[in-house]
Amino acid sequence: MTSVTDNAPAAPKRDEDKILIFDTTLRDGEQCPGATMTFEEKLQVAELLDDMGVDIIEAGFPIASEGDFEAVTEISKLARQSVICGLARANFADIDRAGEAIKHAKRSRIHTFIGTSPLHRQHQLQLSQDEVFERVVASVTRARGYTDDVEWSAMDATRTEHDYLCRVCEAAIKAGATTINIPDTVGYALPEEYFDLITMLRTRVPGMDKVVISTHCHDDLGLAAANSLAGVRAGARQIECTINGLGERAGNAALEEIVMAVRTRHDLMPHHTGIKTEMLSRASKLVSAVTNFPVQYNKAIVGRNAFAHESGIHQDGVLKHTETYEIMTPESVGVGKSSLVMGKHSGRAAFKSKLKELGYNLGDNAMEDAFNRFKALADRKKHVYDEDIEALVDDGVAHMNDRVKVAALTVIAGTMGPQSATLTLDIEGQSKTVQAVGNGPVDATFNAIKQLLPHNARLDLYQVHAVTEGTDAQAEVSVRLEEDGRIVTGRSADPDTLVASARAYVAALTKLTVKRQKTAQAQQAV
Repeated sequence: MTSVTDNAPAAPKRDEDKILIFDTTLRDGEQCPGATMTFEEKLQVAELLDDMGVDIIEAGFPIASEGDFEAVTEISKLARQSVICGLARANFADIDRAGEAIKHAKRSRIHTFIGTSPLHRQHQLQLSQDEVFERVVASVTRARGYTDDVEWSAMDATRTEHDYLCRVCEAAIKAGATTINIPDTVGYALPEEYFDLITMLRTRVPGMDKVVISTHCHDDLGLAAANSLAGVRAGARQIECTINGLGERAGNAALEEIVMAVRTRHDLMPHHTGIKTEMLSRASKLVSAVTNFPVQYNKAIVGRNAFAHESGIHQDGVLKHTETYEIMTPESVGVGKSSLVMGKHSGRAAFKSKLKELGYNLGDNAMEDAFNRFKALADRKKHVYDEDIEALVDDGVAHMNDRVKVAALTVIAGTMGPQSATLTLDIEGQSKTVQAVGNGPVDATFNAIKQLLPHNARLDLYQVHAVTEGTDAQAEVSVRLEEDGRIVTGRSADPDTLVASARAYVAALTKLTVKRQKTAQAQQAV
C-alpha cells in the first residue's frame, strides 16, 4: 500500500493523461426528483463549477422548458473557461434549440443521444435498428452545423448488442462526433464488464482512436465511480459526473469521488484532472443547499464524517500520524482539518488532545476526573460538543475540592402535585438524605438542600441555558446567593436540569461557607 500522495512531488503532466471532467449537475443532477433549481441558483452553481476547473458543464436541456433555455443561454454568456454544453435528443427541434442556447459561449458543445439497446429501441422508441442508425447520422450532422464540438451518446449502451453498438458508434464518428459517450444508463454493469466494453469498442470501431471516449455511469448498484474509473483504465478520457452524485434514481458518479480517486491513487492511475480540489467541499455544500438534498454523513470525500474519528483506536492513530487512518488530507478537499468526534468510543489520548485544543492543562487527577465525567456524559448524550466538554471540565474543576457533593436526587413533578424531591448529599464523607416539597421541582430541590445545609442566604438569580442544541443538550445552571453583603455564584452543567440545579446551588453554598470562614478569620485577626 502506498502512502498519501497529497504532498508527493508532482509528476510531469501530459495532455494524453488528462481526464476531462464533464459535470452534469445542472442537467442530469437536476432531473433527480425534488432537486429542481431556480434560474439564479443554476447561475451560482455554474459559476462555481467554472471557477473550480470543470472542463465541460452540461448546463441543461434547452428544449425541456423556457427556463432551461434561458439558463443555458445565460451560462453560455458568463462562462470564462469551461465548455458549455446543451443536451438534445436525436431530432432537429431539440438540436436547433440547443444550438441557439449555446451560441454565445466562448467554447460550446451539443450533446445528442438516442437509445440503442433492444429495450429502448423496441419499447420506448419503437424503431428498428436501421431507423435508429439513420437518426444517429442525421442528428450528429445537424449538430455539427452549430458547433465543431459534438458529443454523441448511445443511451443504455451497456445493454446494447456489441455488433450494433460498434455500427452506430462508427456512424456517429463519420458524421462528425468528436466525443463518443458509452453510458451505463441504468447502473447495470460491473467494473470488469465496463472495462471490457470500452476495450472492445476501441479495438473494433474504426476512428475510435481519433475521438474522446466518455463514461456516464449511474449508481443503481453503487458502482458508478468504480465503473467510470474502469472505463478510464480501458482508455476513456472523459468522465461524466455530478456534485454529490446527484441524479436520476440512485444518482450519477460523484465528481468529488472521481477526482480524489485519480489524485490519491496516482500510483495505479497515472492521470490528472484540472479540478481545484480545495473547492470540492464548498461545491458540495452549495449544491446541497440549492437542491435541499442533504449529504449523507458518511458520504465519501464531502460527508460530515469523511474526516471525523470517534473510535479511540482511530483517534490515537491519527494523533500520532494522520496517514494511519486518512488517505488524503482534509485541506486537499477544502475541509479545515480532521475532526476528533468526542463520544463514548473516544479514548484518553483524544480527550487529552481535545482539552489542549480548548485551552485546558489539567493535572493527572483532574484529568482522570474530567475523563470519567466525560465518559458518563457520552453514555447519556448522542453528540458531545466542545461546549459540553468545557462545561463539564469547568464544573468538575469547581467541585473537585468541595466538602459537599450531590450523591443522589429523585424528583416527583407534574400536574398532580405537590412536587417533591428526595436528596442525598455527601457532606464531608457522611451521606445524609432528606425529602422536601415545594412549589415546583426546583423549589422542592432547593428546600431539600436547605434542610441539610441550613442558611439564611437569599436566592438572587436562578438561570438555565442549553449548552448545545437538541433535546439531549446539557443544561448549564447558574445560581447566585446573597448573605449579609456577601455574594457568591455557583454553576453546574448536566443533561438533567434538576441535577445541574442542585449542584449549582450546593456549589454556591460551599463558596458562601468559605466566605463566612474568611470573614470570621479576618475579624479574629483584628
